[in-house]
Amino acid sequence: MSQTPESVAQGPSPAGIPGGKDRPFRVKLRGSVLTLMRLPNRRQIRGKLHQLSTSGGLMHLEKPLDEKLQLEVIFHLGETTIRQKAEMMFPMWATQGWLQPFRFIDLPEATKTALEVGLQQFVQRLQDPGSQASSQAISQTNSQVAATATS
Repeated sequence: MSQTPESVAQGPSPAGIPGGKDRPFRVKLRGSVLTLMRLPNRRQIRGKLHQLSTSGGLMHLEKPLDEKLQLEVIFHLGETTIRQKAEMMFPMWATQGWLQPFRFIDLPEATKTALEVGLQQFVQRLQDPGSQASSQAISQTNSQVAATATS
């Protein structure tokens, strides 16, 4: 069994990719992030992100979209809203719907940085849920103390 968290996928070594570049940092979201896709005809389709990186991702859809279709992908990752053009790739049948990969088109450096930071914060929240639970418990205790003091 791997020592890395399930939500983080490691890329191949630099030797495996022409040009020596590492594969982008990827996170498995498992459908926890909802997305809206705006087609060229202005029709909108909803989906769920299953994997995401700074180069693209994998989306769960009710019905597949055409391969090479260019559209606008909109989603929230933490406090960041990503609104970017993407190209759909060949879909794969899933048990309930379709999984369809996509790649971002001309991702600006500022958006790429914001996406990378958002992905790292998402992973940190998954790896350290105790600190969030303990802060919620402290705030609940504080509100109980305040309510008792006013009584």
